[in-house]
Amino acid sequence: MSPGILGKKIGMTQVFRPDGQAVPVTLLKAGPCTVVQRKTPNSDGYNAVQLGLLEFIKPARINKPLTGHLKKAGTDGARFLREFALRPGDDDFKPGDQVLVDQFKPKDMVDVIGVSKGRGFAGVVKRHHFRGGEGSHGSMFHRAPGSIGASSFPSRVVPGMRMGGHMGDARVTVRNLEIIDVVAEDNVLVVKGAVPGPNGGYVIVQRAKR
Repeated sequence: MSPGILGKKIGMTQVFRPDGQAVPVTLLKAGPCTVVQRKTPNSDGYNAVQLGLLEFIKPARINKPLTGHLKKAGTDGARFLREFALRPGDDDFKPGDQVLVDQFKPKDMVDVIGVSKGRGFAGVVKRHHFRGGEGSHGSMFHRAPGSIGASSFPSRVVPGMRMGGHMGDARVTVRNLEIIDVVAEDNVLVVKGAVPGPNGGYVIVQRAKR
């Protein structure tokens, strides 16, 4: 059993259960992946496996250090690499082994990790859902954050204050998504709910931890 798989987000749609209930789902192109490196407690101090997502990519888009790293495993065409910690019950992989989407089955629960869409600079209303002030009657407080700290003590803005700033473009984990269907011939994983990131963005699918 594989601890996880790498893939790309295709997009969202909906499917219907036998009772007629509409379920929103996200389609993920998961794999094929290859084992690039096997890390053991003796050599690296921990137990993990490094997977690479196999995809059509020009050799010039992969730098020389990564090309040599892939050559050791006897593979190429993998630019997106990630590690998965091995837990009791997982298979013992070796470099060159394939990890395919058929390792998963419907009703399995997974955690999906992606990079959210970047929104640039955003104010507190959009970024933190502040209500803002009145829109009329002479109000001069529309989308401002309001008070950000006391004047006498501590006479400074405390760390962690919610303010305007860079929004999105951050690593986001969505936990406990149910696998609705597995299309092995097309390497497609159908999971219930939304997944962070744009269509075509890389995602990490790992078995739910809790």
